Amino acid sequence: MAIVKKLETPAGQRRRLQLISPADLEPIGEIEALTPEDVKAALVKARAAQQAWAKRPVEERASYVLKALDVLVSRQDEFIDIILKETPKTRNEALMMDILTACDAMLYHARKAAKQLKPERRRLHGLIGMTKKLEIHYQPLGVVGVVSPWNAPFILSLNPTVQALLAGNAVLIKPSSATAFSGGIVGTLFEAAGLPEGLVTIIQGDGATGQALLEVGVDKLSFTGSEGIGRQVAVTCGERFIPFSLELGGKNPFIVCADANLDHAAAGALAGNFLNAGQYCGGNEIVYVEEAVAEAFTAKVVELARSLRQSDRGEFDVGALYTEDQLREVEAQVQDAIDKGARVLAGGRRNPSLKGLYFEPTVLSGLTPDMRCLNEETFGPVMCIVPVADAEEAVARTNGTHYGLTASVWSTDIDKARRIGTSIQTGCVDINSMASSYGTIEAPFGGRKASGVGQVNGAAGLRSYCHAQPVQIDRFGGKYGGLYPKSDKDDRNFQRFLGFLYGTAFGRMLAMMRIFW
Repeated sequence: MAIVKKLETPAGQRRRLQLISPADLEPIGEIEALTPEDVKAALVKARAAQQAWAKRPVEERASYVLKALDVLVSRQDEFIDIILKETPKTRNEALMMDILTACDAMLYHARKAAKQLKPERRRLHGLIGMTKKLEIHYQPLGVVGVVSPWNAPFILSLNPTVQALLAGNAVLIKPSSATAFSGGIVGTLFEAAGLPEGLVTIIQGDGATGQALLEVGVDKLSFTGSEGIGRQVAVTCGERFIPFSLELGGKNPFIVCADANLDHAAAGALAGNFLNAGQYCGGNEIVYVEEAVAEAFTAKVVELARSLRQSDRGEFDVGALYTEDQLREVEAQVQDAIDKGARVLAGGRRNPSLKGLYFEPTVLSGLTPDMRCLNEETFGPVMCIVPVADAEEAVARTNGTHYGLTASVWSTDIDKARRIGTSIQTGCVDINSMASSYGTIEAPFGGRKASGVGQVNGAAGLRSYCHAQPVQIDRFGGKYGGLYPKSDKDDRNFQRFLGFLYGTAFGRMLAMMRIFW
């Protein structure tokens, strides 16, 4: 992300922030931080626009998403250039993480939303089913706030926005101040698609602006970011009784079984650890490898890691860290490990050949449980290799942490890998692949424990931007709906009936039968 510098601002004017490239330390541009009054005005405008938007058929809402998709495809070079100015990732990473994933999400949700949001008829069982009909109607919540992070600012702004819009909501997007322009592209995209004014509003600014968005009165908050800020978001939303989703950090395991294809696993470990210079919440930070193949696997990984190229121009494999603070954190964790006896097999330092915020792709071994890099999220290009007796030890170590976002299991025995993966207390599991579940739009994505609350993607993610309202209809027009007068005789007869219905095998079978719509 860009380095953010506060500029001198005359009294009574909005705060101004300058953004500086982390790759070459050159200025990118400036933004104005919106005030709480600006945010309130945006909310009022969004509420007015959402009233009419919610009345439009889902298919009509989807047509605007498809128009935005056309804009993205035709202007992808322009948008990639904006992303690369603020985020020192490779062009390939921008294409794969941002453009490809965005295109796929927009097309999928636009095509599937009408079916997934259609009112559902559900058959009821037993006595209720004999007397009632049930429908589930998916109602939009109103105005959704989206707070997006700096490591993937475009896709993590766009994806929740698309789902919220299709569900009938308006959206206020607060991108990280360090990636203001990359997050702001979402507004540009929908404006070019002709989306009615007020439905998507970019709320630029700093932490104070983000706090104003939290407190302004949105109807749901979607937040992606750090665990610490996520806890504050949860408290604020809890106080206001509004739903929220949190996608937070992780210390995600990469488990290599003795029967794994080591060449494939080594390549997967590199991708899982060094994608976006390790600044990927679903990335794999700890590699647990069974002792029988640990030496051979480590040799393959080290050879690959030493071949990776870093640069601020041309073709390269691993980009820069996004902030000076993040670079210092990575340095501190690596130095802590070295001081406690870890071995550096590759990298281990700032790249002395580049003036930007570059840390060399690093592989560490000889690690002990007291080292910070095994207990805290690193969020940088650092791979920790830990030999284990077996996969069960890797699972026990993983489940002993307070994180649970993704996991990756490598084995040629898929049944075994599935058993290992499903025993991990984590949001999602990839078998013989680096963590990539976020890009699988059908799959609900979200963390457990301190890695988050709620899920995005799939039907569950789309419907999370709605209230699922049950509508129950009496089959007999209310003819048998009265409860009065009451009598002891009726109560005794009813108790005998309950004894038959729920106390006998035949009665229980009848109680669970679903005969009627």
